[in-house]
Amino acid sequence: MNIKWEERGSGEPLLLIQGLGYGRWSWEPIVPGLAQRYRVVFFDNRGIGESDTPAGPYTAREMADDALQVLDEAGIERAHVLGASLGGMIAQELAAAAPHRVRKLVLCCTTPGGKATVPMPAVTVQLFAEAGSLAPEVALRRFVENALAPGAPATLVDELYRRRLASPPDPVGWPAQAAAGMGFAGVGGAIEAPTLIVTGTEDNVVDQRNADVLAEQMPGARVERIPGTGHLFFWEQPDALVRIVTEFLQ
Repeated sequence: MNIKWEERGSGEPLLLIQGLGYGRWSWEPIVPGLAQRYRVVFFDNRGIGESDTPAGPYTAREMADDALQVLDEAGIERAHVLGASLGGMIAQELAAAAPHRVRKLVLCCTTPGGKATVPMPAVTVQLFAEAGSLAPEVALRRFVENALAPGAPATLVDELYRRRLASPPDPVGWPAQAAAGMGFAGVGGAIEAPTLIVTGTEDNVVDQRNADVLAEQMPGARVERIPGTGHLFFWEQPDALVRIVTEFLQ
């Protein structure tokens, strides 16, 4: 697999794993703050951006192997790992399959997988149902709006919409990535790394109650909620996330 990755900063390695349909560009709000203390490595998952897009469906475990490949190519034996949404599922697979490669784990706006998962909020289920009848640009903007908290600044909606138009979902990669999320069965209590779970209180994509379910599966895990933020809280409150993550990793 050709997986496109880059890095910023120096210090202990920190690997960032993004979610469904978002390339490495979407870490931009938090990379500068994290790079002041860490060697931040971030990449395009298979199926998006400059990485390969093999035929799907993908699995979260396959995508975790891609993340391990990035660590190998970067010459990193052990790293902190932060994953968001689908990236959080990938991060769980990575931590369970290769515990010796993960120092600490941060799971953002994600689910435990399988039957333990609290279902997707109704507003997002309805949006998926209606998306096929909308013009692609209209549907894309509605997905951006839905991923932010109600009342998010129009300037932020415009910026994310512009960036997503410039890096649109791949017709092969998007459903293949989506299959990885739908097929994620969870890893149960297999994670040994100290874990922080972060959620937004206004997340319309992944029900915030999944954070508590995850914490129940991981003795010692801590849950942090960022008030008034949606699924993309790393765009809405990047400084808050950088502070929370830095305090946890120290």
